[in-house]
Amino acid sequence: MDDLDTELLSALRHNARISVSSLAALTGASRATVAARIDRLVASGTIVGFTIRTGHETRSAGVRAIVMIEVLGKLADRVADQLRGLPQVRALHSTNGKWDFVAELEDRDLASFDETLRRIRLINGINSTESNILLKTSKTGF
Repeated sequence: MDDLDTELLSALRHNARISVSSLAALTGASRATVAARIDRLVASGTIVGFTIRTGHETRSAGVRAIVMIEVLGKLADRVADQLRGLPQVRALHSTNGKWDFVAELEDRDLASFDETLRRIRLINGINSTESNILLKTSKTGF
């Protein structure tokens, strides 16, 4: 990966729908070079998909939170499988330190969020959790 690849990834993170022509103009590379580089980044698995992010105005009113999760013993794989099965879990990250997982949750309201937390805490192998409700997002993406 070189500077051109890094520039392309940065531009695509900002706008996944940017045209090859616009990327070429932005980077100073030819359209053919940009198209070939993007194809190579996809083939190598560096780019695994193109997506959109919606702004907060398109989301229904809801509760978003980060939940840190400590797992007992060697039950991490089983716990992760069960957490991934919950539709409220938008992302699940393994981590080091006190917490084994960090889950990003989104739920429709506080009562539903409370029920989701209850369900998470009942998963066999979870020792403890700590939740933080997200109040305002001022930056997303990389």
